[in-house]
Amino acid sequence: MLSTTLKRNVVLMLFICPVLALQAETEITYHNMPGVFEASLPFSSAVQVGDVLYLSGTVGNLPGESTLVAGGIQAETRQTMENIKAMVERFGSAMDRVVKCTVFLADMAEWEAMNSVYRTYFKQMPARSALGASGLALGARVEIECVAVVKNR
Repeated sequence: MLSTTLKRNVVLMLFICPVLALQAETEITYHNMPGVFEASLPFSSAVQVGDVLYLSGTVGNLPGESTLVAGGIQAETRQTMENIKAMVERFGSAMDRVVKCTVFLADMAEWEAMNSVYRTYFKQMPARSALGASGLALGARVEIECVAVVKNR
């Protein structure tokens, strides 16, 4: 009869070995939009693992600048979504291939105003989580991160 420790180790090996083998074969690419290195930001704009693209949280700053667009939550949401669109297209995907988003709002009372802009960027809505946050980058009203599938090459 196998000991409990041996059984546990066998089960772990059955699950871990295939995962490690997949990781060893999967290419990982780190992408950056222009201006990220110049600003010495401690993250990549996106990381691609195989055919999946993980975008960092994005705010409504003007491209290449650390200045938020003026005009409140709707203007910031529009600029945030334009920034996301530019990233997914630059890195080989498209808005219709975004499968998951996470939305961070400085004020949950701005939920509907944000949604009124957000929904115009998708024909089919990706899966999404949303939450209130205290203190977003650059004092933003909204920050959105996304996961997209890269187009077939």
